[in-house]
Amino acid sequence: MKKKVLLFSALALAFSSMAQSETPESTDLLIIGAGGAGMSAAIEAHNQGAKVILLEKMPFAGGNTARAEAGLNAAGTSYQKAKGIQDSPELFFQDTMKGGRNINNPDLVRTLSERAKDSVQFLKDNGAELADLTRTGGASVDRTHRPAGGEPAGSFIATALIKKVKALNIDLRTNTSATEIVQNDKGEVTGIKAKGKDGKEFALNAKKVMITSGGFGANFDMIKQYDPKLANFKTTNAPGSLGEGVKMAEKINAKLVDMEYIQIHPSTVPGKGILITEAVRGDGAILINEEGKRFINELQTRDVVSQSILKQPGAHAYLVFNDDLVKQNKTINSYFKQKLVAEGDTPEALANAIKVDAKQLPQTLKTYTGYAKANKDTEFGRDSFKQALDSGKYYAIEVTPGIHHTMGGIAINTKAQVVNKDGKVIPNLFAAGEAAGGVHGANRLGGNSLADIVTFGRIGADEAVKEIKAGK
Repeated sequence: MKKKVLLFSALALAFSSMAQSETPESTDLLIIGAGGAGMSAAIEAHNQGAKVILLEKMPFAGGNTARAEAGLNAAGTSYQKAKGIQDSPELFFQDTMKGGRNINNPDLVRTLSERAKDSVQFLKDNGAELADLTRTGGASVDRTHRPAGGEPAGSFIATALIKKVKALNIDLRTNTSATEIVQNDKGEVTGIKAKGKDGKEFALNAKKVMITSGGFGANFDMIKQYDPKLANFKTTNAPGSLGEGVKMAEKINAKLVDMEYIQIHPSTVPGKGILITEAVRGDGAILINEEGKRFINELQTRDVVSQSILKQPGAHAYLVFNDDLVKQNKTINSYFKQKLVAEGDTPEALANAIKVDAKQLPQTLKTYTGYAKANKDTEFGRDSFKQALDSGKYYAIEVTPGIHHTMGGIAINTKAQVVNKDGKVIPNLFAAGEAAGGVHGANRLGGNSLADIVTFGRIGADEAVKEIKAGK
């Protein structure tokens, strides 16, 4: 009899252990994607006392954020005030709406323009101070915050956030892909299904789920679906930018917005998809064509500059700059290392190196230098001059437009809550960064992506924690 009791006890214990092992793990906030938006959200939620699990399908964190170069747009910061730059959230708002052709969601843009300065402070507090300033296309003033010396902002920010996530012991799980968002019979999100490094599927329960998995700039099936004319363009996007988060949200009736607006960046290396930061133009470089002539205000918005380059002979152009700009922008050092830069001791020598008209290029530089010294460009209306191109060695990088950013994505409100096709909030689901749409409209301004991901990542985390604490 005792043997039977012991046997039944052992079986009961075994079944109990199996049941416990099959019970999905639970957390307060589960974040899908460990780029800038996901890591900002994770840090914010953790600091407010939430238990966070941060998933990343790639072997490492960083995503597209690590590839961003120019900087983070914000208005009314202490760094602007120290340099006497007059800016305001209202001017930031107007520039962003105009750049997006007024297709942007104005409520989201208003939130971004008013709260991006808090993101600059957040990054400083977490090891990524953006103390230098430049200007990108479509901005009325210098508001693109970047590391001192012009170091690429994206890798600088990503490195700092990864370090902070590790220091806080936030549960970051790489090589782990979310495959499905789970809802209960009331339509409330209750967790996800995922796949680990070993390929095995498992479930995770969560009080709140946030999608920060990026856009679809490396998914050419989706690019062909939404903008077929871009099918043969190269992309600057990280390989993981495949839009899975967008597709998962769509499957549970989330509204998608602005999906047809895919941005091509004016300055990528032909055939390689290597991004040349817009800050090179912001710091004083000019664009010339095969004839050695300027053809546009280099600080126009990305869509305008891209289309103008595509109309030039060979559908390409050259960024031209000198030693003074190299000293100001550390990012350029990486272009030298990658052997992307042609050079010449004189304008004539540079013209010969890149095979453009050796008589025209010196005249173009002389004319532009006159504009820079007079602070007035009577040809193309450029109104920001950081360099007079009349000294030192001269350099050029060949560029052509390439796929860079997907403005469309999951529809959100100003709390980063996901809304469905009826305009109602999907309970417990949030989205931020390039996975979300509506902030940038038809065209994103340079510097607005880093502002977007940090700002709305933190906003979504804050709202998620508030709801958890309120018992919602």
